[in-house]
Amino acid sequence: MDIVLRAALAFGFIFFLTRVVGRRELSSLEPFDLIMLIVLGDLVQQGVTQSDYSVTGLVLAAGTIALMQVGVSYVNFRFKPLRSVLEGEPIVLIEDGRVLERNVRRERLTRQELEEQARLNQIVSLDDVRWAVLETSGQISFIPKQ
Repeated sequence: MDIVLRAALAFGFIFFLTRVVGRRELSSLEPFDLIMLIVLGDLVQQGVTQSDYSVTGLVLAAGTIALMQVGVSYVNFRFKPLRSVLEGEPIVLIEDGRVLERNVRRERLTRQELEEQARLNQIVSLDDVRWAVLETSGQISFIPKQ
């Protein structure tokens, strides 16, 4: 039972961390970020199982985390009011060629990053963008002016 409680606590902590870190950072992993995720995974494993290397411990820890993930997915699917808490909401970054500085700052993005993403979407200038939206996945969607 101890492993189940530890796994549930670890799941909640990781869920909280992903909300604090921000969606943009998680969508573009640099080599250092990938290494940190591996280290974090090892630290979580040590905290969940301690020195229990049994198959039973593995099944309990992995099963608890899997069940919690399915539960969060179900709640997200079933209860619309909780979606913004569990998944987040898209954020408008550019409206009619005008960068919304408050939203860009809140997501810790720079104008250069926006321009880079626009170029990757074959958009020459931010003035040519009708809407730019930071999706819940961390990707930026650009809708050009017609």
